Amino acid sequence: MVRGPQVSERVKLLTGVLALQLCLGGFHVVSRAALNMGISQIAFSVYRNSIALLLLAPFACILEKKDRPPLTFSLLVQFFILAFCGITANQGFYLLGLFYLSPTYASAIQNTIPAITFAMAAAVRLERVNINRRYGLAKVVGTVVTIGGATIITLYKGTPLLQHDKPHFVAASILSSSPIMNWTLGCVYLLACCLAWSAWMVFQVPVLQKYPKRLSFLTLTCTFGLIQFMAIAAFAEDDFQRWKIHSRGELFTVLYAGVVASGIALSLQIWCIDRGGPLYTAIFQPVQTVAVAIMSAFILGDQFYSGGIIGSILIVIGLYFVLWGKSEEKKAIDKEMEENLTRHLLSQQDSHLG
Repeated sequence: MVRGPQVSERVKLLTGVLALQLCLGGFHVVSRAALNMGISQIAFSVYRNSIALLLLAPFACILEKKDRPPLTFSLLVQFFILAFCGITANQGFYLLGLFYLSPTYASAIQNTIPAITFAMAAAVRLERVNINRRYGLAKVVGTVVTIGGATIITLYKGTPLLQHDKPHFVAASILSSSPIMNWTLGCVYLLACCLAWSAWMVFQVPVLQKYPKRLSFLTLTCTFGLIQFMAIAAFAEDDFQRWKIHSRGELFTVLYAGVVASGIALSLQIWCIDRGGPLYTAIFQPVQTVAVAIMSAFILGDQFYSGGIIGSILIVIGLYFVLWGKSEEKKAIDKEMEENLTRHLLSQQDSHLG
């Protein structure tokens, strides 16, 4: 009798995870289209985070009004650093890298984030490294393979695999990939984006322990990120014309980035992690890369290169090694805790009997 609802919940979770990856995949393509239309990178980021803040702030104020921890100066400094890593550096380096690369390879390189996060967490001793166990060795090997795949993409472009002259659906002058291509520089920027995002995930662990209200946490981070982007804009983007939205296409890209990529995708991500856990959600990350590759080929007319394909395959293999290692480690820890609890209860029972 319980099987039906369980299957229904699994279908909902699977649908949610796939929808999340499609939303994020669409963001890669939309961001590339925005850059091709000539939208200022800084203005695009300011608009995106402004919309996200308008969506997050009311929910944070209403749902977490009563039991939010008090904000101290130390916490404000930590939120400032979190915003710099997770929003300013992450989004800034992403757009810089996307200017030189296709959305497909931007998405592929972002698959290195779990491995980079593991390496950073291990360096600050938030993650266990035990190469004497299979799961520990799998995490180390996966990290090395993933970084190797990213290195191949960066250093070896390879030969083109497809031939097409223009996008299938829209004018090439508007949506086709930029002719300014610097493969290595674009990869370096994207790896910097991944490093910033991984640093954000590692650093948020101790901050969340002090400030566990997630919606308020995200709202404060987004607020500081927006302030930082506006400060950069005051020096780097003082031409008012660069802030204007000139077409419906530009308006669509800004709204998609703010509403779908930041608002809806963030809500979906929180829901999926709550229902299925971070591991289950992360396993579907390569789906995003496949979706981006298909959309980019048909909408933007993007090209595939052998070096990028080889590197992407290695990144996905490394990703699954890391995720498998994390899964097995969790099982081992749970089993160890259960055995310790059983021994403790048995020892208490023996002492009472004695």
